[in-house]
Amino acid sequence: MAPVRGKLQNELDQITEGLTQMGRLVERAIIRAVKALSDQDLDLAQRVIQEDDAINQLRWDIEEQCFSLLATQQPAASDLRNVVAALNIIIDLERIGDYAKGIGQIVINVKGEDLFLPTQKTPRMAEFVCDMVRTSLEAFLEGDVEKARRIFDLDHQVDYIYREVFESVIHVMAARRHGVHKGMHLLFAAHNLERIGDRATNIGERAIFAQTGVMEELNL
Repeated sequence: MAPVRGKLQNELDQITEGLTQMGRLVERAIIRAVKALSDQDLDLAQRVIQEDDAINQLRWDIEEQCFSLLATQQPAASDLRNVVAALNIIIDLERIGDYAKGIGQIVINVKGEDLFLPTQKTPRMAEFVCDMVRTSLEAFLEGDVEKARRIFDLDHQVDYIYREVFESVIHVMAARRHGVHKGMHLLFAAHNLERIGDRATNIGERAIFAQTGVMEELNL
C-alpha cells in the first residue's frame, strides 16, 4: 500500500504546487492592474491582459491533474475533499485573474485619460484583496481553519472601502457635467476589486470544507 500512497501524495503535491503558482500569478496581476490604473500605464495594463493566458492555462493543467487523480487513485476522506476543494478554488483564482484583466482593459479603454481616482482608497482596497487571496490560499494549503475564518473580517474591510470609493466617485460624477464616463470606469474597477474579495472568501470557505467536511458561509 505504501507505493500507492506515495503516488497519491506525489500527485497531491503537484496540485499544491500548481495552486501556489496560480496564487502568485493572480496576486501579481491585481497589483499590476491597480498600478496601471493609478499611473495610467498602458504598457503595464497590456502586460496584465497578456499574462492572463498563463493563469488560464494553469487552471486547465490543475483541473486535468485533479481529474486524473480522481480517476486513477480514487482518494477518500480528506484527500477527496482536498481535490474537490482544489477544483473549486482554481475556478475562483481564474475569475480573480479575469477581474484583474478587466481592470487592465479599463486602462486601455480610457487611453491615458486623466481619471479622478481616489488615489489612497483604491490601492488600499487592492492591498486588502491581495491579502485575502494570499491568506485564503495559505489557509487551504496549510489546513488552517482559523486562518480561513479571518477572511471574513478582511472582506468587511474591502466592502467598507468599496462603499467609500463608490460614494466619492458618485459625488464627483454629480459635480462634474462630463464626469460620468470617467466615473463609470472607476466604479467598474472598484467593483472588480470588490468581487475579487468575494472570490477569496469562496476560497476560504473551501479551505474550511477541506478540513471539516462542512461548508461555512463566510460572506454573510
